[in-house]
Amino acid sequence: METTRHFTTTVYIVNNGATALHEHERLGITIPPGGHIDRDELPHEAALREVKEETGLEPTLLAEPEAVDSPAGRALPEPHHHMLYDVNVHDGQVGHQHIDLIYYATVSSRDLAPADGEAGVDAWAWYSRADLRDSELDSDVVSFGCEAIQAASEQ
Repeated sequence: METTRHFTTTVYIVNNGATALHEHERLGITIPPGGHIDRDELPHEAALREVKEETGLEPTLLAEPEAVDSPAGRALPEPHHHMLYDVNVHDGQVGHQHIDLIYYATVSSRDLAPADGEAGVDAWAWYSRADLRDSELDSDVVSFGCEAIQAASEQ
């Protein structure tokens, strides 16, 4: 079986010491905004688009690239983490994986306004570090969420 891989982005958005997570109806897990990178997008552009679509908020990434002297290239905002997630596993064989670029960002408000077709406002909640640590969320969501809140507080 050949394993297919797609590039995705995830963004932990932070406002006033908390990060927004939603219950993903199809997956049955609580996660931050994110999704697949379109063919015509750069990774950070997909990250910004996904946050806007899923929350209605305008994020500011916490990842400014350092200038690089390159006549034919430019530096891109770096994700805080690169993760490989098995999405489809059958009889011990991995059929599909996501190469996930995880960004941290701040937003200026908590007034969510998801686009049509996205999870509604009721699916979302804001989690402080204490909320995350006291939750039964996946350990990576807790860890990345706490790290994003810390990174935002240092800005």
